[in-house]
Amino acid sequence: MNYLGHAYLSFGHTELLVGNMIGDYVKGNEALHRLPPGIQKGVILHRNIDSYTDMHPATAKCKTFFREDYRLYAGAFVDSMFDHFIANDPQCFESEQALFDFTQETYAVIEQHLDLLPEKFRLMFRHMQAENWLYRYRTLKGMQKSFQGLVHRAQYLETGAESAYTTLVTNFYTLNQFYYEFIDEVKNYVKESIAKILIQ
Repeated sequence: MNYLGHAYLSFGHTELLVGNMIGDYVKGNEALHRLPPGIQKGVILHRNIDSYTDMHPATAKCKTFFREDYRLYAGAFVDSMFDHFIANDPQCFESEQALFDFTQETYAVIEQHLDLLPEKFRLMFRHMQAENWLYRYRTLKGMQKSFQGLVHRAQYLETGAESAYTTLVTNFYTLNQFYYEFIDEVKNYVKESIAKILIQ
């Protein structure tokens, strides 16, 4: 899961959403404990989602398509790809407008908590919001940009983003089927996780 997936899987819980969105920017328990308790729970949820996704058989199948060119980064491309499928899944967003509205609501929630969040996330968030990354996942052109950004941020990656885009387009139906093997199960897992996290 990437940003859209984590936002969607927060299921409308405000502080969980914030923590879920910043999960990759909170390193270690010391940084975690500096956050408000509700946002801490969102970071924990983010970590749970990442662990579940990494271990799911559908994710493993998807990674095989990207591994030859991207090795250890294959999972990052799959995470981004899952956001594309979520953005176009009518069970998640019934229309293009529903997705757009969700992105604006998500940005508004984060804005309300921005001063509490890690500096690196705040800097990134301005670009996310201005370019509407969460909505951009919906199109293949948007996925090209997402893959390009991933390659740009990767320290030890020599292969460009073109191969990842070609892999997605060429194997689109198969990869989409793997997504459908995954999405209902991750939804159920997250709902159970949220129920446990909220009573802690």
